[in-house]
Amino acid sequence: MPANPETPVPPLPPAQQSEFSFRVGKRLSESCSPSAAQVSANGGEFLGRTGTITTPHGEIQTPAFIAVGTKATVKSVLPESVAELGAQAVLANAYHLYLQPGADILDEAGGLGAFMNWHGPTFTDSGGFQVMSLGSGFKKVIDMKSVDNSGPDDAVAPGKERLAHVDEEGVWFKSHLNGDRHRFSPEISMNVQHQIGADIMFAFDELTTLQNSRGYQEESLERTRRWAERCITEHFRLTSERAGKPYQALFGVIQGAQYEDLRRKACRDLGAMNFDGFGIGGALEKENLGTIVRWCNEELPENKPRHLLGISEPDDIFTAIENGADTFDCVSPTRVARNSAFYHPTGRYNLSGAMYKRDFGPLQEGCDCYACLNYSRAYIHHLFKAKEMVSATLISIHNERFVVKMVDDARLAIEAGNFFEFKAETLGQYYS
Repeated sequence: MPANPETPVPPLPPAQQSEFSFRVGKRLSESCSPSAAQVSANGGEFLGRTGTITTPHGEIQTPAFIAVGTKATVKSVLPESVAELGAQAVLANAYHLYLQPGADILDEAGGLGAFMNWHGPTFTDSGGFQVMSLGSGFKKVIDMKSVDNSGPDDAVAPGKERLAHVDEEGVWFKSHLNGDRHRFSPEISMNVQHQIGADIMFAFDELTTLQNSRGYQEESLERTRRWAERCITEHFRLTSERAGKPYQALFGVIQGAQYEDLRRKACRDLGAMNFDGFGIGGALEKENLGTIVRWCNEELPENKPRHLLGISEPDDIFTAIENGADTFDCVSPTRVARNSAFYHPTGRYNLSGAMYKRDFGPLQEGCDCYACLNYSRAYIHHLFKAKEMVSATLISIHNERFVVKMVDDARLAIEAGNFFEFKAETLGQYYS
């Protein structure tokens, strides 16, 4: 039967696509045998699993926390230290690197990893987050709490100017650096990300918020689907054109906000496309995070990895893992470090408090990170009060290690069959 001329024919995958793979390891539902009561409380079957992502620059054992290096650096932390603390991969931001120093510079340097002296796997996001943050949001994080779509869809934060304008072909951005206007489209995002050279890229999408109306969510979801098709076509064209380069995997991004039918539709639409994996993005109500992740993973191909964008709080991580997310990223560990906050098994604390002035113990007893093995709370407290930049470096090292190790231990707990006990103990302590 001839193809509908209005339906685009998907491009054939390039031969290099075999350089990327994902293998499922242990399944949570099998290794830990959750009870009927646990399954019922979760709202459905547990879809968590361990696995191995293979890239041209190494393997990622999943579940795994991916350290964020927005501008080709994990803020205040040397790449050597990022490797030492156990991070398996880093994620950079395509939009920011496009503005500075320019994607062509990274291409000439041999790609993101070579440019920043990072020898492991790398990710780049597409610039889709900036559609929201420079458009209506003006927030460095997504609002996961308030659902209020009573206002106009084109509203902006009070006292702010909209710096991103969406149309069918793409987005016009106004640079936050110098006010210059820049055009991003699926094709431009693919070109930028191919030049940056990360092992895993994300398709260009429109990130909506919990404040957008149902009608706009539907319109945006369809636009993201069309952009996904364009991303695949351009990705395969560039892969063939740059045949001497290592293969770069492309993940589709699932939107749909808090709506089950939209999330499932997005997963079915993009799951049928020739993506190497998927990112679960968009506005997620915190209280429904696990449910939304499960909706998506019930629909997505089981043999491809799923990355949950922008998550790092311990309860969110455990909820996402047990519902089938394989990798995560978030800027929070280094962002809070710059305000003196450090993670501890019993919660998050601010080192700026006077109680730490004469506290000569480590940030966390028993922690094996460089900061805890070599420096005291009193010293880092002094550095912060003296406005010395090294304070952010030391706390960031500890915070990144804390989250990386927590996810690593969750992976080991799935393998060992005691995930639910480990989760209860960890969260019971942290939120006590």
